[in-house]
Amino acid sequence: MAKILVTGATGFIGKRLIVQLLELGHQVYGLSRIRGVPILATDNPNLHTLYGDLSKKDGKLEVPDDIEAAYYLVHSMAHDVKNLGDHEEKVAKRFLKALEGTACQQIIYLSGITSDSIKRSEHLASRRNVEKVLQTGPVPVTVLRSSIIIGAGSASFEIIRDLTEKLPVMLAPKWVRSLCQPIAIVDVIFYLSNILFKPEAYAQTFDIGGPTVMSFKEVLLRYAKFRNLTRLIVNVPLLTPRLSSYWLVLITSVRYSICSYLVDSMKYDSVCRNHQIQNILPHDCLAFEEALERAFSKISQNEVLSTWMDAWSIKGDNLDLLNFIQVPKEGCFTDIKQLELKLPNDAVTKRIWAIGGKNGWYGLNWAWRLRGLLDKIMGGTGLNTGRRHATEFKVGDSIDFWRVVKADKDPCHLILYAEMKLPGEAWLEFKIDNRSYIQTATFRPRGLLGRLYWCAMLPFHFFIFGKMAKGLTEPKNLNGR
Repeated sequence: MAKILVTGATGFIGKRLIVQLLELGHQVYGLSRIRGVPILATDNPNLHTLYGDLSKKDGKLEVPDDIEAAYYLVHSMAHDVKNLGDHEEKVAKRFLKALEGTACQQIIYLSGITSDSIKRSEHLASRRNVEKVLQTGPVPVTVLRSSIIIGAGSASFEIIRDLTEKLPVMLAPKWVRSLCQPIAIVDVIFYLSNILFKPEAYAQTFDIGGPTVMSFKEVLLRYAKFRNLTRLIVNVPLLTPRLSSYWLVLITSVRYSICSYLVDSMKYDSVCRNHQIQNILPHDCLAFEEALERAFSKISQNEVLSTWMDAWSIKGDNLDLLNFIQVPKEGCFTDIKQLELKLPNDAVTKRIWAIGGKNGWYGLNWAWRLRGLLDKIMGGTGLNTGRRHATEFKVGDSIDFWRVVKADKDPCHLILYAEMKLPGEAWLEFKIDNRSYIQTATFRPRGLLGRLYWCAMLPFHFFIFGKMAKGLTEPKNLNGR
């Protein structure tokens, strides 16, 4: 079959699309920013990883000459950038540059539904501008514009889920009256994978959406009904988009940058006006409740393939996993706890592999939650992002505000890298050596502020890390209580 390039390969959409393309028999080349991080949990001989960072001016991306099609799934919503529009325009131009001289016949770009009016959010205006940039190249572009995507792990779904599950009464701003056309992730993947090599779709733009147009308020109420919840939504016109974003950050697991862009976009209707996709790919999309049913089925069966958290927020010039696995020794502060095991090695390993998320941190969970709240206030990921699977993880997974950079079960050796807002870098390492449990927290400060931060946190670290070590190793599982 064909050789396909997928950018944004480690993201929510990218991973699922790659699985589908592999099932169709294609050779897939997935682009990853961080060398050494696997795109999928299992190896596949038809999946090849390319390393490069299109966001960097000198970032080199060597694409095989015989690439026949390319998916552009890159966006910067999860990152803090000064000018989103300019940044994404430059990234799109570097993508086109990388395709020069290849056999690429088609570019497929997933955008957002926007109106033709001048008024658009910064996020949607940037998406429309990227369309124009890609269309300046010699390769024909197929643009698919979608409304909000419903699927376990999507940022939109997580916001809807958190708001409705946590708040019996919601004070809602004006944007809840805006109209949208939610579409299931499985339908998005259907269109993305099946529009490939359709000549009639070359240099064309299509809207894709579910079967029902509804307001965001109706989305929340229909979700509540699906979950057998009674919810009251009261419109409050004084809530500005900025205040709405801060409110969402405190309630939901999604980081501020994403909330801000999504809220800004929700001020405008995202309803399909162009239905020409049905002439090329006749397809009945799932109803809203069917999409919810599918999402919760994946969650209950621990089959969530990808989430919005899969995109690393780590920045740097040399993004190689080895740089994070090799915990530094020089110029660092450390907190080391070493205990003789009172439980079998595999029992302690099992506890370590269940750390974070709903299971907590095995000691003073209220303190961890407080630190997570502070991180959210500062624009970080916070603690309530949870984890993809309750008892398993792989390299690259997110666990609250940590990222898994090493995960060996036999012998037990786990290394987590901090993605919270810090004046420096931090690692948390768990290791079993024979019958000894060794827990090491390492902090590499950045300047004077970093050193003051570590000194200020010393009393808290003494209790938090000590309690966690005992909770993981003693016969009675404290689990934060």
